[in-house]
Amino acid sequence: MREIPLSVPNLNIGIAQNLRECVETGWVSTGGRFIEEFERKVAAYAGVPDAVGCQSGTAGLHTALRILGVEPGDEVLVPTLTFIAAVNPVRYQYADPVFMDCGDDLCLDPGKLEQFCAEVCCVRDGALVNGATGKVVKAVVAVHVLGNLADMDRIMGIAGRYNLKVLEDATEALGCFWEDGRYAGRHAGTVGDFGVFSFNANKIITTGGGGMVVSRDAEGLARARYLTTTAKDDGLFFAHDDIGYNYRMLNLQAALGVSQIDELPAFIETKKRNFALYRGLLEGAEGIRVMPFAEGIRSNHWFYSLLVDDAPGTEPGARRDALMRALIGRGVQCRPVWKLVHTQKPYAAFSAYGIEKAPWYEKHVLNVPCSTNLSEEDVRYVCGLIRELASGI
Repeated sequence: MREIPLSVPNLNIGIAQNLRECVETGWVSTGGRFIEEFERKVAAYAGVPDAVGCQSGTAGLHTALRILGVEPGDEVLVPTLTFIAAVNPVRYQYADPVFMDCGDDLCLDPGKLEQFCAEVCCVRDGALVNGATGKVVKAVVAVHVLGNLADMDRIMGIAGRYNLKVLEDATEALGCFWEDGRYAGRHAGTVGDFGVFSFNANKIITTGGGGMVVSRDAEGLARARYLTTTAKDDGLFFAHDDIGYNYRMLNLQAALGVSQIDELPAFIETKKRNFALYRGLLEGAEGIRVMPFAEGIRSNHWFYSLLVDDAPGTEPGARRDALMRALIGRGVQCRPVWKLVHTQKPYAAFSAYGIEKAPWYEKHVLNVPCSTNLSEEDVRYVCGLIRELASGI
């Protein structure tokens, strides 16, 4: 049976030279020249002065929230339609998430965000206070979802009016930037107070794991570098004046990254070409729509998502699930979008505001193969199966 994975790394043997250098020199851990080189390359690509490598996107988000002053008992506004790793760092800081709805781009709905701030909260002594809980609302986490960009123009305006810090979860958005509007030319992750990228194995470029914190705040990035290297003040005598984390990126990871980022422009072109092929081949398919990317942005087209309409008389999402299982049974890996975070056991007791659209998308989005080494023949095969199977479900 033909097997087509959902999203896998696109590596070439040229990377082996960098890995060999790490092994031969012994620099395989949290020191070595590739870390700084990869940081410089990412910063240059994203158009920021500096970047700090870490061991995962989650580690980067946690570090950034701490630097932004999120403390135990604070509240942080987060989307419910996201991977749970975007929310868990809020709890690492013993703060409380408040879950927000998505818009039709699957990103956090700025209209609901503004409504919450204006109608549920009040400003007291310069801080936004949740009128229902009496807690300070310290920050908002804006997640750029599957290659779409959150409406940072509106989000930053709201944050400015209500004294909120803004953390951009750009773990899925490396290579995305705005083409129009206030932030034209700015890359995902470079608009808020901090941004975080991920290089997990399914991302558009990979280091196996790993992440990167970016910002235009030089002092904040220096603090991030300090905290992610166990807050070491004197390396010779092991002096630590603060509690830090062993979050530093590995030289082995960075050795992959310095080669992968050079491939990023070509990877994005492949993603765009295959997306256009999907859209053309599935046009008119029964009950199937290819989700578009927003206008006014250069998307990295990271994930390809279908909207699968329900069949008459069936439970919401039943047709999507049936198509998904049928495709998997034919060797085509696919998956639903994430289970809404506010409905999951660790977060069921936390507040959620105006959740209306996210439940519909949870039941109807299906992500299909999108690797950068996906061939035109592969895309035609997948689309043919989708058409065949959808017509009988």
